[in-house]
Amino acid sequence: MSLNPIVPTTTPMSAIGKEPALNSVSGVDKIFLNIDGTKERINKMFDNIELSVSSYDTAWVAMVPSPNSPKTPCFPQCVKWIAENQFSDGSWGLPHHHPLLVKDTLSSTLACILALKQWDIGEEQINKGLQFIELNSSSIMDVNQHIPIGFDIIFPGMIEYAKDMNLNLPLKSTDIDIMLRRRDLELRRGHDKNLEGRKAYLAYVSEGIGKLQDWEMVMKYQRMNGSLFNSPSTTAAAASHLHDAKCLHYLHWVLEKFGNAVPTIYPLHIYARLRMVDTLEWLGIDQHFKKEIELVSDETYRYWLQGEEEIFSDATTCAMAFRLLRANGYNVSSDILSQFSKDHFFNSFRGYLGDLEAALEIHRASEIVYSDESLLEKQLSWTRHYLKEELLNGSAYSDRPCKYFTSEVFDVLNFPHHADLVCLANRRHIEHYNADDTRILKSSYRCSNIRNKDFLKLAVEDFNICQSIQRKELEHLGRWVVETELDKLQFARQKLGYCYFSAAATLPAPELSDARLSWAKNGVLTTVVDDFFDVGGSEEELMNLVQLLQKWDVNKSTDCCSKKVEIIFEAIQSTIFEIGDKALKWQGRNVMSHVIEVWVALVKSMLREAQWSSNGSAPTLDEYMENGYLSFALGPIVLPALYFVGPRLSEEVVRSPELHNIYRVMSTCGRLLNDWRGFQRECEQGKLNAVSLHMIRGSAAVTEEQAIGKIRSMIDDQRRQLLKLVLQEKDSTIPRPCRDLFWNMTRVLHLFYMKDDGFTKTEMVNAVKAVINEPIKLNELRKPRVGEP
Repeated sequence: MSLNPIVPTTTPMSAIGKEPALNSVSGVDKIFLNIDGTKERINKMFDNIELSVSSYDTAWVAMVPSPNSPKTPCFPQCVKWIAENQFSDGSWGLPHHHPLLVKDTLSSTLACILALKQWDIGEEQINKGLQFIELNSSSIMDVNQHIPIGFDIIFPGMIEYAKDMNLNLPLKSTDIDIMLRRRDLELRRGHDKNLEGRKAYLAYVSEGIGKLQDWEMVMKYQRMNGSLFNSPSTTAAAASHLHDAKCLHYLHWVLEKFGNAVPTIYPLHIYARLRMVDTLEWLGIDQHFKKEIELVSDETYRYWLQGEEEIFSDATTCAMAFRLLRANGYNVSSDILSQFSKDHFFNSFRGYLGDLEAALEIHRASEIVYSDESLLEKQLSWTRHYLKEELLNGSAYSDRPCKYFTSEVFDVLNFPHHADLVCLANRRHIEHYNADDTRILKSSYRCSNIRNKDFLKLAVEDFNICQSIQRKELEHLGRWVVETELDKLQFARQKLGYCYFSAAATLPAPELSDARLSWAKNGVLTTVVDDFFDVGGSEEELMNLVQLLQKWDVNKSTDCCSKKVEIIFEAIQSTIFEIGDKALKWQGRNVMSHVIEVWVALVKSMLREAQWSSNGSAPTLDEYMENGYLSFALGPIVLPALYFVGPRLSEEVVRSPELHNIYRVMSTCGRLLNDWRGFQRECEQGKLNAVSLHMIRGSAAVTEEQAIGKIRSMIDDQRRQLLKLVLQEKDSTIPRPCRDLFWNMTRVLHLFYMKDDGFTKTEMVNAVKAVINEPIKLNELRKPRVGEP
C-alpha cells in the first residue's frame, strides 16, 4: 500500500419463462459499471490513501528549532514549503476553502505567518497573509462559522506568540481582549466532571498553551510511534519545548512519507480503509470489490490480534473495526469495547468533545450483539439516548462540517440494523451522500478514500441497473398470478407487492433473479394457503390439500375436491417443478423432494392449528411454539431460495441439524413478532397466540403487559441467537450467502412489524416505489457543499 499526499464471478442467471430481457443482464452490467473506468479508479484507492497536507500543522513543524542550533529550523523543508504554497489571496489552507471554514483558514494563515516570522523570512508573504487576516477578521467572532478543535485556545495563543515576536496583527483590540479572556477562562476551568477528558483535550491543543502547559502531563499521551495523538502540530509543540527524541523521530517519519509538508493527522490508513469499506457497503456496491475488501478485513484482523495502537486508541476506529470484522465472520470479542462504556467515554478525549461520530460508531458496533453480551446491550442503550439528545439540540461535535451527518444519525435511530433492508438503506445513503470529503480537526483535511464522486456514480448506476431488472420481474410475477388463477380466490389477500418487495430489497444483485422469484412466488403461495386454512377452506378442503401434497402424483381433475383446492395445488406444484428445474442448473442435482417436504410440513402444521381452533382446545405454549415455527410459513420462502444464491449445497448440509436450527430460530423469532404485534387483532378474532397462551398457561397470574414483555424479551433473544449463528464461521458447514438469507428474512419481519401490526399501506407503497419503481437520477441528487443543510 502507498500513501499519496495531495498538495494544494457472476453466476449465470436462469431464464424466466420466455422473457429474453431478463437474460441480458451481464451485458448491461458490463456496459454500465465500467463507464469512465469508475470501478478501476475505486480499485486503485484500496492501495493509495490520498490524504491532504495541512498548512497549519506544517507551520508548527516548521517552527521546531534544531536541537543542535536553536536559531535554525529543524525542518527547513517545511519553511520552504510554506513560503512556496501561499494562495493568491494571501491565505494558507485547503484549496477552495468554503465560506463557513474561514476560521480554519485564518488559523492556518496565522500559523504560517508565525513560522515565517520566527525564521525572519518571507516578508512579502507575511504582509499578504496579514492583509487576508484583516479582510476576514469579522469571521473570528462569527458564531455561524465552523470551529476547528481548540480554536478558542489556539488562536489566542498564536496572538500572544505574535506579540512576543513584535508582530502587529490587524485585529480589533476588543476582539483580541474577548478571545484572550475566553482562553484564560477555559484554561482555569478545573472542576469538570470529565477531568481525564479535559486533560487529554488540553494536551491535544498544547501549541495554543505554550509556556503555560504542563508538559510532563502532556507526555503521558505519547504513543508508541512517538507522536501525541497522531497530531503533527501537537507533537511539534512538544518537540519545540522538550526536544524529545521520539517526537522528532515521528516528525521525520511523517515527512519521509509526505515530502515537505505534513497532514493534520497521521497515521490514518486503518481508519481510511475501514471507512472506505463501510461506505461501499452502505452504498450497495461492495459486491464489486469482494477481493479488495477481504484483503482489508484480513489486514485489519491481524492488526486487531496484534493490539495495534491505531485501532485501540481511537473509539471511532475501534468500534468500526469491531463491527466490520464481526459482520464479516471474524472472531472478535466485544470485551474490548468496555473501554467505551458510558462512564469511560464521557471521561475521555472524545467524550469531552461530545464526538458524535464516535458515539455513532459505538452504537452501530453495539447493534451487532449476541444474546450473551450484556455489555453491548448497555452500550446500545446509552448511545441511543445520547444520539437522540444531540440530534435535538445539535450541540455535539463531528469532524464532518456538513448537516448530512444529522441525517445519518436520524437513519440509525429510526432504522436499527435488525429492521433495515439492504436496498432501502442503500437508497437512503445514496440520496444523502455528500461527495465533499472535507473534515475538520484542528485544521480541515481531505481524504478521497473516505468520500468521493466515483463512489456515488457507481452506486447510482448499480442501483438503477438492479431496479430495471426488478421491474421486469415484478411484471412477470403479475402475469404469473393471473395465469395460475390465484387472483380468482376471493378469500385470499393479494400480497404480491409485499412478497416481491421483501425479495428485491434483500437480494438486489442481478444474478440472484432465480432466488428473488422463488422467494416471491412462494411468499404469494404461503399467503394464499394461510388464508385458505384461516377462512377460505372447509375441513374437507383442508384435508384434501394436505393429502394432495403428500401424495404428489395425482390426477387433479379427479383428486381435487373443489376448484379452490385445484387452483392452489396446481399453483404450488407448478412452482415446485419450476424451482426443481432451475435448481438442477445451480446445484447439479434434484432438490424437488426437499421442497415438497417443506410444503408438506407447512400444511400439516396449519391443519393442526385449524383443528385446535375447531375443537376449541388450547395447546400448551411449548406445543404451540413447536408447531408455530412451522405454521409461520417461512420454510417455503427461505429454504428453496438457498439453492439460488451461489454455493452448491449437499443433501447432508441441507438436512443438517445446523441448518434446521438456524431455520427454527428464524421462524420462532418471526412467529413471536407476529403474535406480539397481532395480539389485539387475533384476540378480537378469537384466536390463540403466544401472548394469550402465556397469560392462560402461566404458572401464576400474568397480565397482558407482563406477557407482552416476556414475548418481546424472547424475540430479542431469538434474534441475537440467529445473528450469532449467521455471523460465526467456526464449525459452520453452511455457506455464508445461505446463512445470510435467514438474517435477511428476519430484517424483513422486523421492518414489517416495526409498528403495531405491520407496514401501513402508504409506507408500503412508498417503499416499493423507492426500491422498484423510481430510478435515481444522478444529476438531480442534491450535492450540498460544506456547511449546507
